[in-house]
Amino acid sequence: MSKKAGNRGPEMEGLLEASIIRIPPHHYIHVLDQNTNIARVEIGPLTYIRQDNERVLFTPVRMVMVPPRHYCVIANPVARDDDNQVLFDQSGQAKLRHADLEIRLTQDPFPLYPGEEMQQDVTPLQIVYPDTALRLQALLDFEVEGGEKRVAGDEWLFEGPGTYIPRKEVAVLETIKATVIRENQAIRLRARKEGKDRTGVNRVTGEEWLVSKVGAYLPGAHEEVIDIVNAFILTDKKALHVRALRPFKDAGGRERRTGEEWLVTMADREAHIPSVAEEVVGVVDVTTLSSRQYCVILDPVGPDGKPQLGQKRVVKGERSFFLQPGEHLENGIQDVYVLSEEEGLVLRAVEAFNDTQEQEEDEEEEEEEEQQERAKRSRRSGTPRRPGDRWMLRGPIEYVPPASVEVLLRRQAIPLDENEGIYVRDIKTGKVRAVIGHTYMLTHDEELWEKDLPPNVEALLGARLDPLADRSDRGQQAPAAPREKTRVVSFRVPHNAAVQVYDYREKKARVVFGPEMVMLGPDEQFTVLSLSGDKPKRANVIKAICLLLGPDFFTDIITIETADHARLQLQLSYNWHFEVKSRVDAANAAAVFSVPDFVGDACKAIASRIRGAVASVQFDDFHKNSNRIICSAVFGFDEKMQVRSSLRFSQNNLVISSVDIQSVEPVDQRTRDALQKSVQLAIEITTNSQEAAARHEAERLEQEARGKLERQRITDQAEAERARKELLELEALSAAVESTGAAKAEAQSRAEAARIQGEAAVSEAKLKAEAQRIEAVRSHFLPFSIKHVSKICRLL
Repeated sequence: MSKKAGNRGPEMEGLLEASIIRIPPHHYIHVLDQNTNIARVEIGPLTYIRQDNERVLFTPVRMVMVPPRHYCVIANPVARDDDNQVLFDQSGQAKLRHADLEIRLTQDPFPLYPGEEMQQDVTPLQIVYPDTALRLQALLDFEVEGGEKRVAGDEWLFEGPGTYIPRKEVAVLETIKATVIRENQAIRLRARKEGKDRTGVNRVTGEEWLVSKVGAYLPGAHEEVIDIVNAFILTDKKALHVRALRPFKDAGGRERRTGEEWLVTMADREAHIPSVAEEVVGVVDVTTLSSRQYCVILDPVGPDGKPQLGQKRVVKGERSFFLQPGEHLENGIQDVYVLSEEEGLVLRAVEAFNDTQEQEEDEEEEEEEEQQERAKRSRRSGTPRRPGDRWMLRGPIEYVPPASVEVLLRRQAIPLDENEGIYVRDIKTGKVRAVIGHTYMLTHDEELWEKDLPPNVEALLGARLDPLADRSDRGQQAPAAPREKTRVVSFRVPHNAAVQVYDYREKKARVVFGPEMVMLGPDEQFTVLSLSGDKPKRANVIKAICLLLGPDFFTDIITIETADHARLQLQLSYNWHFEVKSRVDAANAAAVFSVPDFVGDACKAIASRIRGAVASVQFDDFHKNSNRIICSAVFGFDEKMQVRSSLRFSQNNLVISSVDIQSVEPVDQRTRDALQKSVQLAIEITTNSQEAAARHEAERLEQEARGKLERQRITDQAEAERARKELLELEALSAAVESTGAAKAEAQSRAEAARIQGEAAVSEAKLKAEAQRIEAVRSHFLPFSIKHVSKICRLL
């Protein structure tokens, strides 16, 4: 029954119950005889009258039409005879081929008999284009028209161009498209099963091969495209490093074994497509050497193509080459050693060989004809070198070390001034010497030697302090600058100074007086002075290399005690100098350094003398004669019982020329307070007495001035009366004289002048009296202040 007779609506049900059914052309219906239960087909055009025992299964349905180049698949098709007529059974029912399929191509419209089903609707036939194929598989055993038999499971290709006519025994697995192979390309194929490929070569399952023919390649039914392989373009700067995965014969016809590696260069071919038995390890760049370069190849490949393990080969430019598999450069590309006159190379033989370098240098200047003969003689007469031998090659030269020679060092001449030097050590004997004052190049058996100095000497040399100008800053040393230990240690000795150097190998000391440059030998060391410093003196305060000979001074603070147990603190300053009679005499010069701390030794000796002398005198006596007591205690007396002018220490010829007493202060605070109180009381008493005397003198002078003033006032009054008398006389005469007005005016002017003169005399007398009083006071106070200051100075 057709699938189209499925769902029925109410209208369809009415049509099916009708007695007369009109069937249009190319339509059909199925009629079921309910008595026999057999369905038949009625094909139009027809007017069908339904019997009572019949039932129409569905309304008229259009016949199946298969257009040209189309097909459909019918399941359970009816059986037909040789004339393509439908076969019926005894009951009149059409015979069906159950569980079978029938593919119907273009034909007249046909109905579907009861039991037939449309498994696949009308479908266009599949067009296979050029360079395309269908991979087909046989589902059942069958035989094609040409007599070829197909067994279930066989696979083959239907290649285009063409139209594929489907068969019920064949299933289409996939559509295969041809792979386009361009120039310098290939495709990698793998066999799915045993058989022959398109070229007729037998292949086994899993075998892989390449197809490099340019064009479109359509793989066979049992071929699988794995990948498209691009060719490696080879140039004169690029090579291909490949490895064999299994034994095979390469493109050049050479047999290769598993694991073998080789290079494919432009000399072999311009483009290389790796075969399936080759593995590309990498691309190798060309190694290019200029005329001033060389390289050392380790494990070089020999003429037989096999690596010579453990060997070396030196290649000198100009040259370009590829490193073969297994070869590598020892230290990369190196520059040729170009040596000047002031340069050299220290060489060492790695293996025994005949050194012909010197002979070959001479041969370069000779003619070409004689060069070969002399080269042969040089090989025979060259210098034999044993493993471990060291020698030096001096410039000017251009040198490429052979494989049996190792370059240890590149030496350069060291330029030295007359005050510069280096320490050189012979590595064979171990002897160290100093080279001073000329340009020197170390030999192959010599090396620079580093001289170590004590840390305190390093600090003093690196501080860069002037021993004379910066002697007050010796306790505050600057950070030491780094010293080049291979250079000869030098020290500038200033004028009127000395430095002692001790040679530990000769066990002798030498003293160098300035101005001079001291240069230490390999076994010499400076004698470091550790002097006392600060106030009061403390040991090991000042570190110095240079000993100043003076004149100079040092200050010390000592504590003394008088006979009446008055403890005083003295600050004394001593002028000193060293008295060196002969600087040439080694014993006399070495005596200067015989006392390590001459400052502390001298201060202790002088302080002992002063304490002994002061302990036998009273405080008042010491207070009045401190300078004489201290100087006599320090310098002592000569045969004439006079104080000597200096103090000499015979151990190191140190001379103390003078002593300066800078301050005297009581140590006990109570004594100091009592002394201060008595001084203040004495000053106050003296001040009061002198102030009373000055006041008395001022009053006396004031009385004298007042007497003079009173006397002057009386005199002025007498003069005024006298002038008045004259005025009265003139007034009496005025009656008699007509010009009394003029006389009167004159008299008045005289009286006024006399009065003014009297007042001026009084003011002048007052000023004189005040000046005399001030002068009296100043004359009394000035001597007091001078005596007061001198007394305070003596007490302190």
